[in-house]
Amino acid sequence: MIDANEVLLQAWQEAGRHIEISETAANIATALSGLMPLSQLFVRLIDPSHSRIDTLAQGVSGAQDDQGGRTPLSHEALSTLCAWCSGRQVIHRTQHTPFPLHFENLLSGIPLGEIIVGPLKSSGGLHAALVLETAPGQVFSAEHEELLALLLDPFCAALENHRRLREIAAMREAAEADKRSLLNRLGRKSIGDVIVGAASGLRLVMERVELVGRSDVPVLILGETGTGKELVARSIHLRSSRAEGPVLRVNCGAIPPELLDGQLFGHERGAFTGAIETSAGWFERAHGGTLFLDEIGELTLAAQVRLLRVLQDGCLERIGGHKTIHVDVRVVAATHRDLPAMIADGRFREDLWYRLAVFPIFLPPLRDRKEDIPALAQHFADKAAMRFGLTPQVPAESDLQILRNYRWPGNIRELGSVIDRAAILGDGQSLEVAKALGLLERPAPTHSSDPENATPESAHRPFVSLDTAIRLHIEAALKKTKGRVDGPYGAAKLLDINPHTLRARMRKLGVPWQEFRGEPDA
Repeated sequence: MIDANEVLLQAWQEAGRHIEISETAANIATALSGLMPLSQLFVRLIDPSHSRIDTLAQGVSGAQDDQGGRTPLSHEALSTLCAWCSGRQVIHRTQHTPFPLHFENLLSGIPLGEIIVGPLKSSGGLHAALVLETAPGQVFSAEHEELLALLLDPFCAALENHRRLREIAAMREAAEADKRSLLNRLGRKSIGDVIVGAASGLRLVMERVELVGRSDVPVLILGETGTGKELVARSIHLRSSRAEGPVLRVNCGAIPPELLDGQLFGHERGAFTGAIETSAGWFERAHGGTLFLDEIGELTLAAQVRLLRVLQDGCLERIGGHKTIHVDVRVVAATHRDLPAMIADGRFREDLWYRLAVFPIFLPPLRDRKEDIPALAQHFADKAAMRFGLTPQVPAESDLQILRNYRWPGNIRELGSVIDRAAILGDGQSLEVAKALGLLERPAPTHSSDPENATPESAHRPFVSLDTAIRLHIEAALKKTKGRVDGPYGAAKLLDINPHTLRARMRKLGVPWQEFRGEPDA
């Protein structure tokens, strides 16, 4: 007499103990071999997406372990078996009672003894069959059929574990593929940020980063556009006790003034037209981590007041709300502007300056750290080769000399663009640095058709980068219009461009349009 409760308890223990269904099947088969004439135990997975049956797991009590494999299915057989798996019908095939139509597909090979099969269906939708086979000349009894029926539930649980395990593995593989793709587009080999020059031109900067990283005070990073302020901000975060928390970047200059408060501090539903739902701001999203406020000098005076309260009290109120929300956020701010001059002009609050500038860090421009240019050029060359699928190249000494002699108004960001351009022009054979900087281009044609009117100075004048030329042209227009962008007398009208497009381009190029207000006409 078989103790069904004991068998069922052991089956549930095995199903819960192992995440691999193969281990569960092998251990249960061993336990059953002493209670019934079992030769083979199989779990056969019905795969509708490929119209086939695969052996998912097996347990062997005897010496026969060579069965298994894959069985193709017709559409009719697939429909019949999937419908059967939704029920609880156990089928017993003896020498005198063959299988119903299509059920012979559940067998893993040529059977030698009697067969009993039971349907399995996981909660996640997988279909399978539990197949038990005797040795030749032995038979299954009605008690054995009842025992198999009891085993269906623990095997369904093991089947669901298998589904979830494979789903997690697929998600992990997809995440790894996305990571590799992203690193390839960024031209990186690892996800960590690389600071080239940390031991040379940025040595003093990194010493200050190490000092302030362990504390929790606000940090103000000062430096020209393109000097790597965001990279330093992330380095500060990684050295802090908040390293496991989020680090979020907000470009204060890229958010329209009328939307700035809602973006930073959040808003309640119905607070203004279009606020169809409550939204958490950047401070709430950065709770427990670091919020990097880039271009802090672009904040409106109203936003500066609200920011000051967060820095002082660690609390805020969403727009349209009355509930005080406490946030635990470290603020790292950055700007390329002269904040003390803005304070004198009344465009930046002095009390906010004292709150932010607890520990200022100044990033030197690239022209003041030319010893880092060779390493930076190689770094960007490697990134370009990876991103564009080119053969990696080493900058020649003549190329490095050209790079050292250039003023780099766009700093490291401009250097990266120049090396990208040089890699594309070289097409994997070399780095065409001189061409990338426009030094080998022909001079622009003069208004006169006489080539003798071209002066030696104009013939050999180096070209600036396209971004620099566009920035200078926009600045000339702003100077002409006294900093006005919109309207019939604005820079957008003068340049024949949409004002929104012009503003977006100014933000991208770092054009300080406020500085042109009040300028005399050119």
